[in-house]
Amino acid sequence: MTSQLRFLDPPAKRIDADATDQVNHGEVFTRRWVVEFILDLVGYEPEADLASRTIVEPACGTGAFLIPIVDRLVESCRQRGTDIALAGGAIRAFDVLDGNADLARKAVTHRLGEHGLDDGHSAALATEWVRTADFLLRDHEPDSADYVVGNPPYVRLEDVPRHLTAAYRQACPTMLGRSDIYVGFIEMGLGVLHSDGSLGFICADRWMHNQYGAALRDLVTSRYAVDTIVSMHDVDAFEDEVSAYPAIIVLRNGTQSDVTVVDAGRDFGRTETRGITAWARDGSTTISQGSASGTRLSTWFRGTPSWPAGNPARQQLVAELEARFPPLETADTGTRVGIGVATGCDEVYITRDTSVVEEDRLLPLLTSRDTTTGRVEWSGTYLVNPWKDGSLVDLDAYPRLNAYMRAKEHRLRDRHVARRRPESWFRTIDRVDPSLQGRDKLVLPDIKAKANPVLDGGRLYPHHNLYFVVSEAWDLEVLGGILLSDVANALIGAYCVKMRGGCYRFQAQYLRRMRLPRLRDVDRAMQDGLASAFRTRDRDAATEYAAAAFGLDQSLVRAALGT
Repeated sequence: MTSQLRFLDPPAKRIDADATDQVNHGEVFTRRWVVEFILDLVGYEPEADLASRTIVEPACGTGAFLIPIVDRLVESCRQRGTDIALAGGAIRAFDVLDGNADLARKAVTHRLGEHGLDDGHSAALATEWVRTADFLLRDHEPDSADYVVGNPPYVRLEDVPRHLTAAYRQACPTMLGRSDIYVGFIEMGLGVLHSDGSLGFICADRWMHNQYGAALRDLVTSRYAVDTIVSMHDVDAFEDEVSAYPAIIVLRNGTQSDVTVVDAGRDFGRTETRGITAWARDGSTTISQGSASGTRLSTWFRGTPSWPAGNPARQQLVAELEARFPPLETADTGTRVGIGVATGCDEVYITRDTSVVEEDRLLPLLTSRDTTTGRVEWSGTYLVNPWKDGSLVDLDAYPRLNAYMRAKEHRLRDRHVARRRPESWFRTIDRVDPSLQGRDKLVLPDIKAKANPVLDGGRLYPHHNLYFVVSEAWDLEVLGGILLSDVANALIGAYCVKMRGGCYRFQAQYLRRMRLPRLRDVDRAMQDGLASAFRTRDRDAATEYAAAAFGLDQSLVRAALGT
């Protein structure tokens, strides 16, 4: 097994699992000050009786975390007059590679010697502490550790040999889809913690936001507590230059209480970590220190949805709105979010030639480019519509449609949807909802730097790169004003993963999660102001009225957007 998979210590780049005989181990070491910061955050400090506690390092490599751990353990023993030779149960470290484990043992032996321990006892402790084993596949005694720390391997499951992938998925049920291995390390690490024990990792933060992290997020928020998150995307945290979207996360085996959220800028370093650690413990609400800023939230977000991203002010805004207001999509107001029709073959189904099929088989189609000005400016595009009243039409009843589809049949049958349902080979991927065209709806293009809600007065049917919002209770111009505002942009920006170029994804999953003020609390003046701002595309006015409707200070909205 060790010849087939190379873990990193701590890993911050991917590995080629099929070429391990031709490449080195690819170790990328965490800087010492980052390790010390993590140990401070989890409370692994010499003032505690560390010899009576157990710390686990699940992917120790050659010792980037182990040596600072040993230093603190030795100092703790000195302060208490404890014989460190009796602290054999204080450290459990693992690495899948014999070579790494052997180097780690030698490093620990040497360090203990520097602290004055004789060679025999140093070697014995190093042998007891460091084990050659795959942490994910080893049986661990539950509730056996006070701390779990490290930087777990960053390896896509698709880059792991198939037999190991199956074993990892069986051992760690949260490793879903195209998961990274560090997801399993977080799950397994949490499982070995004592009550009130802490896990502190530095690893990529993608699991907090992407779909493959949904099961882990649910596990964390249902059974454990989030204590601290420090985003370090631009921080020079590793000995080599890497791009891994790193974050430090501290999780605890206990009941959720307040959470400290920190955004560390490019210049964040050793001198600022002590202030952040002290602030995380002192109970104050915010901190701004050098290139770092932080806020304390009274609780954390629950369930499988992505955790909000962005600066601490944005996370504070999201937490406040989620705690106080209902989501956009609710039965109470009949507000619903959906996506336009996906065809599976736009070059066949989309046309401007009105002669190709019968007139009633042409559905006026609204595309993203028809909305760029903030108003509907239809370009004359139609959907060749094979649906009527929610069912596929009989082609024999429509000679021109039949001829058109038969001429394209070879292309249409090659689609996945047609191979699954060969009898319905001429269908679009999505059904056409006959009730949608004729009703008022807000439409929002998928990828935009800022929300661009546009009102369609029931003339057109949206294409699949447009999301729509309909409502039984809200005046859609009022709702459009809220969606145009920077409050909406702050929420969407927190929920979605930002695209290259700084654009957001205005997808249904994020729109549904957005918050709205309660309609009964939005007085006539606010409604009129929001509707007017929507019609004139005045984003500043929309933000002013939306903030008032939510009872927000506009300075918080500006801080959330970093402006």
